[in-house]
Amino acid sequence: MATSTSPDSSMPAELPAPYGNGPAAPATSQPAAPAAGPAAGPAAGPAAGPEAGARKPVAKVRTHHLRQAKLNGERFAMLTAYDQYTAEIFDQAGIEVLLVGDSASNNVFGNETSLPVTVDELLPLCRAVTRSAKRALVVADLPFGSYEVSAQQAVATGVRFLKEGLAHAVKIEGGKFYAETVRAMVQAGIPVMAHIGFTPQSEHALGGYRVQGRGDDAQRLVDDAVALAEAGAFCVLMEMVPAATAAAVDAAVDVPTIGIGAGNATTGQVLVWQDMAGLRGGRMAKFVKQYADLRTSLSDAAKAYGEDVRSGQFPGPEHSF
Repeated sequence: MATSTSPDSSMPAELPAPYGNGPAAPATSQPAAPAAGPAAGPAAGPAAGPEAGARKPVAKVRTHHLRQAKLNGERFAMLTAYDQYTAEIFDQAGIEVLLVGDSASNNVFGNETSLPVTVDELLPLCRAVTRSAKRALVVADLPFGSYEVSAQQAVATGVRFLKEGLAHAVKIEGGKFYAETVRAMVQAGIPVMAHIGFTPQSEHALGGYRVQGRGDDAQRLVDDAVALAEAGAFCVLMEMVPAATAAAVDAAVDVPTIGIGAGNATTGQVLVWQDMAGLRGGRMAKFVKQYADLRTSLSDAAKAYGEDVRSGQFPGPEHSF
């Protein structure tokens, strides 16, 4: 990667990888509740008052709705999704943005990192999510190796995700070095979300999973965000960044920011859904909050099913023709 990725010897020891090897809106089929969108706000911040609550929810979340959320002091939620059913469930729950992340490499395809996943592997997942989400904005990660060579390569890959994957926008990792790449993509009609701070595709260059933007390094992230926003990025995502640094970045740009391990000053928050819902086992990153224990629920269900089959209790007369 051509970004500034040399680890500082004064940096703390490597943190546990936040991804493994592989929420509070009403779950209705209609975008109910004025609190369900960035223009209506399911996770509206303190600045959202009665007037915001009375605002009609948008039928389809667009990039300008996210920007409006920041202007209004509201907040929005983002989760990863890689298949039909999670996309449908999260969409109906009022999650505003769904990310078809290259984290599918870890959480779907069983790789140890995000690096091996390819464009051709992600495109079918993206199609499934976009076809199933009726309201959410669907953003697709451009995987490692699919945009770094040149702006032309990035445009070509972005076009594939919009045409073949049916995505509404794409996300790329990297700092201000990629400003011209972002500019070229936006000029080609491809909405781009920027990703700074810890960038998983650069984990080897960064020396592992390490917090970025500490101390004097905070200004680098501010400069990255400003350059990318000026180039046309509609949003800046920050990963594993001190809360104070993330707040400084958010204050420096007009576009909304999204955090994952970046404190509470950002307009949006994102988590990998298997972490959020407790499907993945093992040690969780500090920034993960688990809202369910699906791993235990599925394990119990599978055990009960196996016992019923082996004992002859399933299928019973009520399951037979």
